[in-house]
Amino acid sequence: MQKFKNYIDGMFVESKSGNSFQTIDPSTEKEFAEICAAEEFEVNLAVEAATNAFKGEWSKLLPFQRSKYLRAIGDQLKNKAELLGTIETKDTGKLYKETKFQASYIAEYYYYYAGLVDKIEGSTLPIDKEDMHVFTSRVPIGVVAAIIPWNSQMFLTAVKLAPALAMGNTIIIKASEIAPTPLLEFAKIIDKVGLPKGVVNIITGFADTCSKVLTSHPKINKIAFTGGVHTAKHIVRNSAENLSQLSLELGGKSPVVVFNDARKDNAINGIMASIFGASGQSCIAGSRLYLQEDIYDDYLEELKNRAEAIKIGDPLSTTTQLGPLATLKQLENIEEKIKQTLDQGGRLVTGGNKVSEFKNGYYFEPTIIECDNHKLPTAESELFGPVLSVMKFKDEHDAISLMNDNTFGLAAGIFTENNGIAMRVSKAVQAGIVFVNTYRLISPVAPFGGFKNSGYGRESGLEVMKDYSNTKTTWISTSAKPLSDPFNIR
Repeated sequence: MQKFKNYIDGMFVESKSGNSFQTIDPSTEKEFAEICAAEEFEVNLAVEAATNAFKGEWSKLLPFQRSKYLRAIGDQLKNKAELLGTIETKDTGKLYKETKFQASYIAEYYYYYAGLVDKIEGSTLPIDKEDMHVFTSRVPIGVVAAIIPWNSQMFLTAVKLAPALAMGNTIIIKASEIAPTPLLEFAKIIDKVGLPKGVVNIITGFADTCSKVLTSHPKINKIAFTGGVHTAKHIVRNSAENLSQLSLELGGKSPVVVFNDARKDNAINGIMASIFGASGQSCIAGSRLYLQEDIYDDYLEELKNRAEAIKIGDPLSTTTQLGPLATLKQLENIEEKIKQTLDQGGRLVTGGNKVSEFKNGYYFEPTIIECDNHKLPTAESELFGPVLSVMKFKDEHDAISLMNDNTFGLAAGIFTENNGIAMRVSKAVQAGIVFVNTYRLISPVAPFGGFKNSGYGRESGLEVMKDYSNTKTTWISTSAKPLSDPFNIR
C-alpha cells in the first residue's frame, strides 16, 4: 500500500503526531493508500510557509516570470495524465477515461491563466480634482486557502490555483480526506516545476484538526471553498475569525427541461450525460427532469431502456460507462432517500438498488423515479448519485416556475428547437450556468458558479482574476502649490 505525505514548504512531510488514515478503493472496498494526517502543527507550518513565500520573492516576480511556472504545470499535467487518472480512479471510483482526459485537459486552465498574467491592467481615473493623477492597479490578496472536494479534483484545483498564482498569491490546498491521493500526487508535479518553496502547499486531514484550523487561521486572506452547504456554513463562521475573503462553489439540484419540439436523440443523450455521467457524482448533475406532457411517456420509456443498457463495471476499463459511488455513506443515503420517496408516492421506473452482481464495491443501479411533485426527497435533495427524478410540465410558464422552485441554482438544461423559448427560459431560470441543447461542458474561458444555495463568486474566466486580487488606488499630486486647509476634505 502506497503512502502519501503532505507537501509543505517544498518538502514532503509526515505528521508530527504520527497519525495517519487509509483511503478505500470504492470498486473493491479494499484499502488503497495510507495518508499522513495533517493537524494543527502541519496547518500552522503550511500557513507560515505560504506567508513567508508571499513576503519573499514570489509576489515580486514579474508577470512573465509567473507565467512560465503556470505553463510548466500545464506541461507536467499532460505528461502525467495517465498516472494521475489511474490514481484518481482507484481512490474515487470515477471512470479512468474521464479522469485521464480531465487531468490532461485541465492543463488548458494553466495555459489560459499563463496568458492572462500580463493582461491585467489598471486604469487612469478622470478625477474631479485639479492637479491630481489618480490610477488603479491590481495587487495580490496574499495567502489563499483552497478547500477541494473529492470529485473532479484536478478541475476544482485548477480553477483556484491557476488564477491565484497568476496574480502573485501563495496557497494552501486542502484535499478531501475521502480521496486525497490525486492531489498529493499532484504535489510531486508542483515540486518538479520548481516553484519557490512555500508558494504551493498541499495537505489533507479531518474537519476539526485540519480544515477548521486552516479556515480560521489569522494569516489566511482568502478562502476558496467547493463542497456542500452544511460544510460551507462552518467555513463562513470560521472566516469570521480572520475576516478573510470568501468564494463558495456549493451543490446543486439542477433541472433539465425538455420541450415537445426538442430533437429527441440529442435530448436523450443530454439527459443521460447530465445524470449518469460520472455516476451522477457531479455538482451540476441534472437530477430533476421535466418533460412536456405530450412527450412524457415516449421519453420515459426510452430513458428506461437506455438506463438499463448502461455498462456497469470496473472504472479502470475503457468500456465501462458507470462505476461505483465514492463512499458507502453516499450509497446508504441514496437508498434511504429512494425509500422515503417511494413511501410518499413516487414510482420506481428502473434501478433503485445496489448492483447485485458485484459482491464488493459501492455500485448502484442507474435509477429513474416518477414523481408527482418535486418536493419528494429524491426530487428535492442533492443525492450525488445516478438517480433521476422525472416530472411533467404543461407549458413554458409552468417549466420556469418548476425549475426555479428549489433552494439551489447552479446549473440548468433546456432542450428545444425554438430559439425564442431557449432565450426566454435561459434568461428566467435562476442558475449560474445554463446549457441549451447540450450538457456537462467546462472551459477555462467560461465562468463557473451558482445562485442561491449553490454559492457565490465565480471560477474560471477572465473576471476571476479580480477575485484573486485587490484594487489599489493611488493619488499623486502634480501641483506646485502646497496643500491647502489640512482640516477640510477636498
